[in-house]
Amino acid sequence: MAFTLQVRMKKLGKQKSQDLQPVPFELAQKPETVRELLTSLTALGVRDYNERKDEGQVLRFLTREEIADQAARGKISLGMRGGEDAMEEKAVENTLQCFEDGIFRVFAGEDELTALEETIPWTDDMVFTFIRLTMLSGW
Repeated sequence: MAFTLQVRMKKLGKQKSQDLQPVPFELAQKPETVRELLTSLTALGVRDYNERKDEGQVLRFLTREEIADQAARGKISLGMRGGEDAMEEKAVENTLQCFEDGIFRVFAGEDELTALEETIPWTDDMVFTFIRLTMLSGW
């Protein structure tokens, strides 16, 4: 049975309110721990990337607002680094290591999730927020 959750992603620094709008992600099942959440979201991202690549849709179009925002930061990019398949196992390993190293933080509603084996405190209409804490982490 599929399970949909809402996720916001934020980088430190200036951002417009539109950057904070939740995005729905459909997972195979409801994650119970932070490790399951991160693993499921990463695997979904890898599968989505590989499917788009196979369909010839790796490159996405930028809106005028995205171009202007990226130009203000000094670099306009589609985010593509190559056309090879992403490796799910390596991507999950990298995600978990980045979480443990503090490169990004995860919040369930207002509560910060700090350990991989921590149980997610589910509530109705919960929105997860991911905050990137370093400019070198790549998203």
